[in-house]
Amino acid sequence: MAATKIPEVVLGSSNGQCMPVLGFGTAADNLDPIALKTAVLEAIKLGYRHFDTAPIYTSEQTLGEAVAEAISLGLVASRDQVFITSKLWCNDTHPDLVIPALKKSLHNLQMEYLDLYLIHWPISGKPGKLVYPLTEEDLVALDLKGVWAAMEESQRLGLTKSIGVSNFSSKKTENLLSFATIPPPVNQVII
Repeated sequence: MAATKIPEVVLGSSNGQCMPVLGFGTAADNLDPIALKTAVLEAIKLGYRHFDTAPIYTSEQTLGEAVAEAISLGLVASRDQVFITSKLWCNDTHPDLVIPALKKSLHNLQMEYLDLYLIHWPISGKPGKLVYPLTEEDLVALDLKGVWAAMEESQRLGLTKSIGVSNFSSKKTENLLSFATIPPPVNQVII
């Protein structure tokens, strides 16, 4: 079966980078790494090129292994033929933790860069261990301006080609746009 070509959109604040409009999510309860790797390889065979992960999903390492295997099998010629999105979890949504968290995701994925890095939720949790679900006691004030500045720096450093947000309301997005130097081209939401 020939792979289907999935339509793409150009991300405006990323020097013309194209993003496939259909992505393959890797969040799952009771994640089975073998099943996930198989699913990613089959998705690539079908034409998927956009894969979504996050540290809280515990799927980054398996996704990275699947992409490496897809390259070695010749399903894709190189890393730049897939589009990888990951996210900054709430416990790392602090200006000084953005870049270290992104570097940890890159280490987990065994990749040199992400295509898209998102703020997972417009909230901030106490720094430290990844916690889900967050309780009211876990929440602290979000320094969105400082966090976004660090996100912009991660793009300037080449750790990610684009930055964006996830699960932001229109009011929170308007607030972000009031000070962002690099506006987010993506607001990924759960439907």
